[in-house]
Amino acid sequence: MKLSMIIIFCSLVLGVSSQRWLNFPKEAVQGIKDMWRAYSDMGKANFKDSDKYFHARGNYDAAQRGPGGAWAAKVISDFREAYPRLTDRINHGDSGHGLADSMADQEANEWGRSGKNPNRFRPPGLPDNY
Repeated sequence: MKLSMIIIFCSLVLGVSSQRWLNFPKEAVQGIKDMWRAYSDMGKANFKDSDKYFHARGNYDAAQRGPGGAWAAKVISDFREAYPRLTDRINHGDSGHGLADSMADQEANEWGRSGKNPNRFRPPGLPDNY
């Protein structure tokens, strides 16, 4: 009797766990798309002081997908902040953004990933379509 209960319990745990793992890659891909959309929108908007908003929004949207989306958002955000020289040259023409800016970006990233409203970082006057 005990053995059968252990087998049933393990089957239930593994079944739930495997279902999550099956969704993880899909959520991760969707999260990558969410992050890319926020990055793309930031470029299109070209709006002063909107950087933190788009960081928070991309992370928020990706994390809403589930654990895979949250993972993708964290990996992308951490990579972006770990290699500021590379991304600054791409995004800002080697403007030399420093540690304080990187830390503020990470605050916005974590805020969004935690499910909090990204509009906290929304600058006044940013068009509504963003």
